[in-house]
Amino acid sequence: MVDSVGTGEVDETLRAVQEAVARHDWTVALDLARALRFDDPRHEAERLDLESEAAWWVGRLEDCITAREEAYRRYDELGDHRRAGQCAVWLWEHHTMCARPAVAGGWLRRARRALDTDEECVEHGNLLLREAETAHGSAELERAIGLATRALELGRRLRSADLEAEALQTIGRILLDQGELDAGMGHMDEAMLFAVEGRLRPYSTGKVYCSLIAACEEIGDFDRAAEWTEVTSRWSGQHPFAIFPGICRVHRALVLKRRGSLEEAEREAERACEELGQSHVANSAAAYAEVGDIRRRLGQLDRAEEAFNRSQEIRGGPCGGLAILRVAQGRVDEAMTIVTECTAKQANRLGRASMLPLVVQVAVAAGELEVAERALGELGAIVEDFGTPNLRATERSTRGRLELARHDPAARDTLQQAVDAWRELDVPYEEATARTLLGQALRAAGDEQAATASFAGAARLFDQIGARLDAQQVVGDTGSRPRPSGLTEREVEVLQLIAGGLTNNEIASELFLSAKTVSRHLSNIFTKIGVSSRAGATAFAFEHRLVRPRR
Repeated sequence: MVDSVGTGEVDETLRAVQEAVARHDWTVALDLARALRFDDPRHEAERLDLESEAAWWVGRLEDCITAREEAYRRYDELGDHRRAGQCAVWLWEHHTMCARPAVAGGWLRRARRALDTDEECVEHGNLLLREAETAHGSAELERAIGLATRALELGRRLRSADLEAEALQTIGRILLDQGELDAGMGHMDEAMLFAVEGRLRPYSTGKVYCSLIAACEEIGDFDRAAEWTEVTSRWSGQHPFAIFPGICRVHRALVLKRRGSLEEAEREAERACEELGQSHVANSAAAYAEVGDIRRRLGQLDRAEEAFNRSQEIRGGPCGGLAILRVAQGRVDEAMTIVTECTAKQANRLGRASMLPLVVQVAVAAGELEVAERALGELGAIVEDFGTPNLRATERSTRGRLELARHDPAARDTLQQAVDAWRELDVPYEEATARTLLGQALRAAGDEQAATASFAGAARLFDQIGARLDAQQVVGDTGSRPRPSGLTEREVEVLQLIAGGLTNNEIASELFLSAKTVSRHLSNIFTKIGVSSRAGATAFAFEHRLVRPRR
């Protein structure tokens, strides 16, 4: 992070620290810096700045903050506003990583005060970029792109590769949110060239690498992500103690998960948890959530629960992946609460595009089809604006799921399109899921032979990637009889319990639902099977051999 250290004559012992930093020998630099003390206030300020830099790179973020805050104080006392301002900019970054937005905001204001009248310097450009990031996070996109553009122009005037590259990636991310995908990714690819050419400091290299891969994930451009992932991995291997390798591992785990390499993805995400645990709070929560989702796909529900709980402890709230685990556990009402809260917190349209399919999946499981319809409508509008192949495939799967729940014959064609799209994109888990839904739609249409073939294809894919629980469930679907009168799996469960003599409250307790949800299921069941009483429903259950023995 340190752009340069000192001007004029430098103490030889301080020069040794500078040289260790220059060759990225962070542990040696930290040990040397901590062994020194200077009476000269400028040398001491520079020593503290170097100590902070080295502490950051070995993942000791609190030590980094302590040294940086003291360096800021000393530069401020010296009247060195550029260096004081730069320290304040880094302190915004550090406290943001520790999930302390109020403290970070205070440091950004100090940086503005220090650099407000000194605009023709790299430090001022770094301030502009952090202000752009803050505006971007608040959805002030026009202001954000104006600030980032000023930083880009400044970087080019000053011939600062770091400032230019970081500004390009910042503009790229904002353009993506404005729906300008080609321009946005073009800016980010250009920023990556600086990194590939070796013209950037480690911090800028890591920021540009990981930001681009995260953007690829958001828009579903996984071919581009895969192209850059190997470069990222090589860079990460050269900085084993850095914060950014841990973040990059989270992105790499996502790429591996998409390819169907679930066990390798789990290992990579677990390493990210270890590396980020003491250095980057927000991203360590994301890493644990990724571990949870991978374990859910592997069928390890108890271990998935552990990972999601750890993520929730860190971030102070649940993530969308936990909602899908709750559905798998039969705790659908909890899932509905979680996914509703998570979506409400997501203002970014691409971020919402990743949440809305979960809303539909959970809402369908809960029988809340109007909620699912609204979520699908919003997803469709986002897909129309962004239109990437990944988003279009997601929309087909999501639409087909809802059409299936509504007993709409169009579900067969929609889900076949989803299967074809995921196969073309080479995303085996999503293809297998779409095949499972297609099998259900074919069965509902009375085409048992085609349904069995679709289920068998899904089971093979799930088995190949190690999603054993999904594979077992599909095999169960393959051998089961069609559910009568268009009843859903959940409605059959409720009907079986009605026939067993349970009250609505007892059914709610048995299935981890609310009494309100049970009442809604009961109303749907009565309508579908053409009865008006529990006695009539019980008779229907016996007639169609749906009654199960009570444990």
